[in-house]
Amino acid sequence: MTEGNFVDYVKLHVTSGNGGKGSVHLHREKYITKGGPDGGDGGRGGHIILRANPNMWTLYHLKFKRHFRAGHGEHGSKNRSTGADGEDIFVDVPLGTVIRETETQKILHEIVEEGQEIIIAEGGMGGRGNWHFKSSVNQTPRYAQPGIPGEEINITLELKVLADVGLVGFPNAGKSTLLSVITAAKPKIADYEFTTLKPNLGIVEYRNFQTFVMADIPGIIEGAAEGKGIGHRFLRHIERNSTLLFLIPADAPDIKKQYEILLDELRRYNPELLDKERLVAISKCDMLDEELEAELKEQLDAAFTIPYVFISSVAQQGLQGLKDKLWQMLNA
Repeated sequence: MTEGNFVDYVKLHVTSGNGGKGSVHLHREKYITKGGPDGGDGGRGGHIILRANPNMWTLYHLKFKRHFRAGHGEHGSKNRSTGADGEDIFVDVPLGTVIRETETQKILHEIVEEGQEIIIAEGGMGGRGNWHFKSSVNQTPRYAQPGIPGEEINITLELKVLADVGLVGFPNAGKSTLLSVITAAKPKIADYEFTTLKPNLGIVEYRNFQTFVMADIPGIIEGAAEGKGIGHRFLRHIERNSTLLFLIPADAPDIKKQYEILLDELRRYNPELLDKERLVAISKCDMLDEELEAELKEQLDAAFTIPYVFISSVAQQGLQGLKDKLWQMLNA
């Protein structure tokens, strides 16, 4: 999937169908001149239904179709015939989609399970026909109920990527390179910051044909929690990852300080993110000789209370150990 095809935020205008009118009809046939009321009920208006589709990874299919309108219910007719229900409209969305009311930004629902269906705009009920209203004092009612109008609502769909491991790091830390090496994903890679503007997903193949999903999240900068850079547009994707892999290059001026800045941005955005399992990967370690690596290990042992590993995506060093550690954390 190309970067331009990854759409994680769309606004939709949805309208459900109106209910059909109840029928006002008096039964008439040969030899029966006063048969009484037999007007049928109106049909229900169509619903707008959001449906989970596990084969989708993006909201791209909604980029150019923003308006959905369900069918109206048919009117009732004679012989107590109920009108047909309006056609329901199904809108497929990927797992991890959050539905908000656009005006209030209130979260209405979240799509997180395969096969889940949410009626986001309910069709209006059909009106009752006149046969419902007959009584001993009014045996030929000449009125029926009109159908109830459908609902009209503006909603916002936000996608929060569902992945087992989320890659967290500053721009140009080597996240896309790592993803391209240990998965079949083909993210854009270049030697300038913010090469990645949209999350990329890749499936990591582990031992015995087992797999887990890794997400390359665009680089965090200081102030991202306040919306600097492309702050909120990508921080929400980290919320659904069960394990966070912090990627910090070996040539960083201060590894511990970079880690603390990243951690602070996550805490300011959502403190619950700190409850997730965390692992630090020191990337680009092919630049280190044995002496420098030993010295760096000594510093990191004193600085970190969480586990860390040394890796090099380009030289493919330490990658199996990284997979082993991630698999262990995911299945703890």
